[in-house]
Amino acid sequence: MTAPTADAAGTASEGKLDELMLAMDVVDTLRHQDGLVAKELGQDTRDAALKARLRQIYEAQGLAVTDRILDEGIRALRESRFTYDPPKPSFALTLAKAWVNRRKVAGAVLVLVLLVGGVAGWQAWRTEANQAAAEAARVEIAETLPQAIGTAEALLLAEARDERARTTAAAAIADARAALARGDAPATRAALQAVEALRQRLVQTYAVRIVSRPGESSGVWRVPDVNTNARNYYLVVEAIGPDGRPLALPVTSEEDGSTATVPVWGIRVSEATFDRVRRDKQADGIVDDDLVGEKPRGSLDVVYSMPVLGGAITDWKE
Repeated sequence: MTAPTADAAGTASEGKLDELMLAMDVVDTLRHQDGLVAKELGQDTRDAALKARLRQIYEAQGLAVTDRILDEGIRALRESRFTYDPPKPSFALTLAKAWVNRRKVAGAVLVLVLLVGGVAGWQAWRTEANQAAAEAARVEIAETLPQAIGTAEALLLAEARDERARTTAAAAIADARAALARGDAPATRAALQAVEALRQRLVQTYAVRIVSRPGESSGVWRVPDVNTNARNYYLVVEAIGPDGRPLALPVTSEEDGSTATVPVWGIRVSEATFDRVRRDKQADGIVDDDLVGEKPRGSLDVVYSMPVLGGAITDWKE
C-alpha cells in the first residue's frame, strides 16, 4: 500500500477545514434567521424542509452546499456547538482576568500608591512645619524676646533723664514683660515697638517757636463753648529741629480731645502774654522774642521759657 503524499494530506486537511467552516456558517445563518429557526426548528417538521430553505439561501449567494454539511449544521445548532457560553464566576476565573489585565491593574495600583504616598508626604511635611513653627515660637518666647526686652530696657533707661521719663519708661518695659509672661509673642513685639517709639521721643530735641512769617497769623483767640463771655488766647507755634527744619508732632486739642500730628498748632497763653507778643509783631512785622520753649534730650516735656497755660488746639480756621 502506498502512503499518501504530503500534498494529498494537505488537500484532505484543507477539505475538512472548508467543510467545518461551511458547517459553522450554516449554524451562523440559522442563528441570524430567527424567524426561520422559530418556524422550522420550533415545529415538528422534517429536516428536509429546513434543508431546502437553507439550500435556497446559499444558492441565492452562489454557493453550493452538500446535504452532509447542511445536516451537520442543523445538528450542531441543536447541540449548541460553535456557541460560546461564558464561564461561571469563580476564584480561578478572577485570577485569570487579573493576569490578563495585569498592566491595567498595575497602573491603578501605582496611582493608588502614589496618591497614598503623596497624602502621607503632605501630612509628614505639615507635621514637620508645625513642629518647626512651634519650636520657633518656643525659642522666641524663651530666648529672643527676653534678650530683646533686656536690650530695649537698657537703651531706654539710658535716655530717661527726668522723673517722668523714667516712670514712663518703667511702665513701657513692664508692659513688655507682662506680655512675655503670658507667652503672647505678638503682644510682646508690639510692646517692644512702643518702647522704641518712647526712646525716639526721648532722644528727640527741638525748639518751640512762634510763627512770624509774613501773611501767617502768630496768634488767635477763641470763644469757649462752656463760657461764651470768655476768650481763650493761643500763640501759633511750630517745632524746629536742630537742623532748622520744622517737625510734625502729635498734639491733642483741648476743644474736642482729638490727637493729630501737625507741623503747626496753637498753645494757650494768658491774655497778657498774648498782648505782649502782638505788640512785638506790630513793631516791625516779626516776632523778635519768638522762643516759647525747648524740648531737651532725655525728657518728654518741653521746658517753657514763656508762661503758658498748657492747653492746645490744632484747628482754628472757621
